[in-house]
Amino acid sequence: MYSYTFEEKYGRLRKELIRGGVVLASIILIGTLWYWKVEKWTFIESAYMTVITLSTVGYSETHPLGERGQLFTITLILMGLFTIAYIVNRFTEALIQGYFQEGIKLRQEKSLIESLDQHYIVCGFGRTGRHVAREFFAEGIPFIIIDDNPEEVEEIKQLGYTVILGDATLDESLVRAKIERATCMVTALPSDAENLYTVLSAKTLNPRIRAIARASNEEAVQKLQRAGADAVVSPYITGGRRLAAAALRPQVMDFVDGIITGSNRSYYLEEFLIDSEACPFVGQSLREAKLRSQTGALVLAIRRFDGNLIAGPTGDSLILERDALICMGTADQLRNLNKILGPINSTNAPRLPKNQ
Repeated sequence: MYSYTFEEKYGRLRKELIRGGVVLASIILIGTLWYWKVEKWTFIESAYMTVITLSTVGYSETHPLGERGQLFTITLILMGLFTIAYIVNRFTEALIQGYFQEGIKLRQEKSLIESLDQHYIVCGFGRTGRHVAREFFAEGIPFIIIDDNPEEVEEIKQLGYTVILGDATLDESLVRAKIERATCMVTALPSDAENLYTVLSAKTLNPRIRAIARASNEEAVQKLQRAGADAVVSPYITGGRRLAAAALRPQVMDFVDGIITGSNRSYYLEEFLIDSEACPFVGQSLREAKLRSQTGALVLAIRRFDGNLIAGPTGDSLILERDALICMGTADQLRNLNKILGPINSTNAPRLPKNQ
């Protein structure tokens, strides 16, 4: 059975209150015109008579009325009573159910969505999307969720996340999530077809966005990659590999999990994009740059612009323009590393806790 969202209920109630106000104003106008044109009173006298009649304050008539005028006045009173009772009923419902407070909150949410920039988009709040949102929240990065289930949307709001009710496969929903200003999108919808459509739509609306997609099998992985997904993750394939690794190398997996996920970590993994205009070490080797001695952070790998990965780089490894340095260290060490590498834009700066 379909459950109305607050936005729908609030919109319906607002329309009903506006409709009631318009009807009441129309009745006042009709009454004023009748007394003015038919009874030949002045406009002020006509308006005064209409208002005291509808408000039922009990004042005497402005001028004596004949039978026709009395019948019209009775009709005017009945119309006014029914309309005012309707408005009072709607207004009372709004007060009891807190629609006005929720309306303010809704406007604040819309304002927050309008201000989003360099944010992440999570499509779907199922078992996978739920964990993705939790990790983003722990990292303290701005993100918005798109989900088409009204009950899930209410739960998401209770968790304090920003959410949009809509179908992520539709361009309209992605535009509402400000995809043109987003940095990355994670699509974790139930079916591979939905994830495929979402990636295609996202890349059309924002070709620069990094698209991460969920896949259920290897064939879906290949199709999503052909559709433009920058990375495709299969929970079943990845989960199987991690289960095997946890069985064979338990200490290694505990260490890796401890630096990749969670909010109470001692060490972090972070990547830094090298910009020739900001970084003073372009063209130098790691030994010459002395990053380890200056910050304590360890450079684990270097990914060249052409995609070549250098794991465990030596002191002779060069730092080149548009390289991505994959580093490990404490929050303070990575902040210091970010400072000496130059004022890298916020999308590549480390997202670390403020107090460590």
